[in-house]
Amino acid sequence: MKVLITGGSGFIGTNLMEYYLSKGVEVINFSTDPPKKPEHKPYWKEVDILDTERLKREIRDFSPTYILNLAGRTGISEQNNLQHYATNFEGVRNLISATKNLAGLQRIIFTSSMLVCRPDYTPRDQTDYCPNTLYGQSKMLGEKVVREAGDLPYSWAIVRPTGIWGPWFEAPYTSLFKLIRMGLYVHPATSHPVQSLGFVGNTVHQYDRLMRAPDEIVHGKMFYLADHPPTDLREWMNLVQRALKAPPIREVPIWVLRGAAKTGDMMKAVGWSNAPLYSSRLQNLLRSFVFDLEHFLIEGLPCSLEQGVEITVNWYENILLKIQRGHEA
Repeated sequence: MKVLITGGSGFIGTNLMEYYLSKGVEVINFSTDPPKKPEHKPYWKEVDILDTERLKREIRDFSPTYILNLAGRTGISEQNNLQHYATNFEGVRNLISATKNLAGLQRIIFTSSMLVCRPDYTPRDQTDYCPNTLYGQSKMLGEKVVREAGDLPYSWAIVRPTGIWGPWFEAPYTSLFKLIRMGLYVHPATSHPVQSLGFVGNTVHQYDRLMRAPDEIVHGKMFYLADHPPTDLREWMNLVQRALKAPPIREVPIWVLRGAAKTGDMMKAVGWSNAPLYSSRLQNLLRSFVFDLEHFLIEGLPCSLEQGVEITVNWYENILLKIQRGHEA
């Protein structure tokens, strides 16, 4: 088995690299960014999937049996040009072109996003899209590139990770943990949302399940990746608060939070990108959403919510905060 992870320097990619290296699997990371963990550097090649010829050459040289495609541009608000997100669709096109005649390749898992549909929209089927951001639109285009590629000599599947959290995560979760640690996070009073979120250790398990599953189960299909049962946000935040030994989380009336969110919107409008609360973030704290998950992906998940919080807080306190302090020094 030889596994190529595009975007293996990102959040989920870093965890996938760590998993396969721990299992002794021959794995390589193609990314424009260096690895987050120095131990991963020997397994990294600086390859941009928008560089067609370099991509073809490097894939041919490594000759993978499986590819997990996580390379992509993220961010949903700071750009107003779809081409900024070209990696999410043109990069997918290049990857398919580079692998059409690759001997030995058995499967590619293409990573999309739940944001191919706006948060309050329930799609009718796997090809019903309704993005409300350029990022979501770019991921929609990436899915269409895969589906319109025609017959390929390998099997493929598309995954839409939901709200994934855990070691090596970035904003907005790092900001959320910081607010909890400082005693500044509050629960919206009377709101008790439940959401399809996923601890990254379970997400890695799901990628591996999809990679190894029989063709008849996965080929040509789309799968949401999340934990089961869905996450109770209050329970999750309270677990994080206790694990961080932070002050108890207070409740605040929703009308107060709406006023604070409008102030945050105005701050963002004048260029302050670190507003602690703004309207879209508040909506994420109030909204419930639950996706249908395939049974074989949620059976035997390795980590409970409590275990995921313990692992994440340990990483947050013993690795991330030390890195941040080192940068400040």
